[in-house]
Amino acid sequence: MITREKVLENTINLCRERNILIPTYKQMRNPDLIPKKVKEELKDIGLWDVNPRNLFRITWKNEPVDSGGGFGNVNYLEIPKELTGVKARIFILLGKFFPTGTHKVGATFGPLVQRLITGEFDPTHQKALWPSTGNYCRGGSFNSALLGCVSVSVLPEKMSKERFEWLENIGSEVHRTPGSESNVKEIYDKTKELKEKHGDDIVVLNQFEEIANPLWHYTITASAMAEVFEQNKTEESRFSGLFLTQGSAGTLGAGDFLREKFPLIKIAAGEALQCPTLLYNGYGSHRIEGIGDKHVPWIHNMKNMDMVIGIDDEIAIRLMQLFNEPTGVAFLKDNGVPPEIADRLYLLGISGIANLAGAIKMAKYYEFNEKDMVFTVGTDSMEMYGSRLAEEREKYGEYSVQKAAIDFEARLMGLDSEGVMELSYYDKKRMHNLKYFTWVEQQGKTVEELDAQWYDDNYWKNAYSQVDAWDEKITEFNEKTGLLKKYE
Repeated sequence: MITREKVLENTINLCRERNILIPTYKQMRNPDLIPKKVKEELKDIGLWDVNPRNLFRITWKNEPVDSGGGFGNVNYLEIPKELTGVKARIFILLGKFFPTGTHKVGATFGPLVQRLITGEFDPTHQKALWPSTGNYCRGGSFNSALLGCVSVSVLPEKMSKERFEWLENIGSEVHRTPGSESNVKEIYDKTKELKEKHGDDIVVLNQFEEIANPLWHYTITASAMAEVFEQNKTEESRFSGLFLTQGSAGTLGAGDFLREKFPLIKIAAGEALQCPTLLYNGYGSHRIEGIGDKHVPWIHNMKNMDMVIGIDDEIAIRLMQLFNEPTGVAFLKDNGVPPEIADRLYLLGISGIANLAGAIKMAKYYEFNEKDMVFTVGTDSMEMYGSRLAEEREKYGEYSVQKAAIDFEARLMGLDSEGVMELSYYDKKRMHNLKYFTWVEQQGKTVEELDAQWYDDNYWKNAYSQVDAWDEKITEFNEKTGLLKKYE
């Protein structure tokens, strides 16, 4: 039997041979701490290149260029009232400028790195399996390639063709499961099948249960949002709201940090109205790619939520056209949207558009005004959804000025309180209790830990307090490879 010490030795040797240096969470939060020699090497490396130095680009602060970029301020858009119809200021952090074009490289960093540096994963023979509804397996496959690991991607067959093409190009072993974003159980079933077939040769890194997923957002994303707030606030400004579609609930981990820093904040989780799991214990199918549902993720701290907001997927798809068809962009400019904003709306993918819609609904519900700042994220851009635009054109014909006017007035300015639920204590508990059916009955979690998530005030604090300890372990690992000294 191979011992953990031997596995760690294998990993250290592989990283030494491949010149793999692993960044700390502190460096991802503040790239000023990245060694100068690493920054010099990055000048000759493309943002999406499969080069281990791109591990240091797992940050919101990449220079927004395709190749050779350094670091600067957080990448974000402030969406003006001409586009939102509300007085509140809405800010969207942009995932486009991460490697792979999505912040999911951050969500997948911890689950893999933590196992590598502790000898729990042997990259010389084990495969990393990434259950996903889209971007998570892309981020996981990319990080696997950077860290010298073989990846396995499990995702629904109805995801956009661009995702599958990308995964095949990077060399991931791809398994397609029945259904679309809502069919998470089918992903779990396939994962279980592969694990039973291959045993210890596969290590499952499930975004819906890996605490390292929200830990990254608690540490990195929340800090980026707080930084944007400080850069843009006035004397009267308030950090009033955070809206994020639930998905794996990883990004919602930022809300735990923001609640500590801004105690009066309102936090909302979103889902598709066509699959209202949180709202109505419902089920269904929808087209907002990447927000898998029909269950509550193990890592979702439901007690920290203030509201749930349902987004009609028809709104997200129609706004996708408005924001990306030339006729739609021209219409927005003609109706007062600043050109510098209208020309950059392609930076929002379908889930990012849903996040914008949810932030607007939140601002309307609470009657936020000019003093209120609401934050969300654009997980990715339209880079992976060109085929979806083509499908809409094929079904409904060319996008006209009339269609743009209808979408602008009805689907954007007309956003209302449909599907908005402000949560009582027992609403939150009901949603939390839904975890039982997926995680205790199906996935082997215990009732004791399920109860601890709700009743133990220190459960989530303890989980997130580990980040400094992980930084120490990463630094220790880099010292063992001998590369840290080389780059000092």
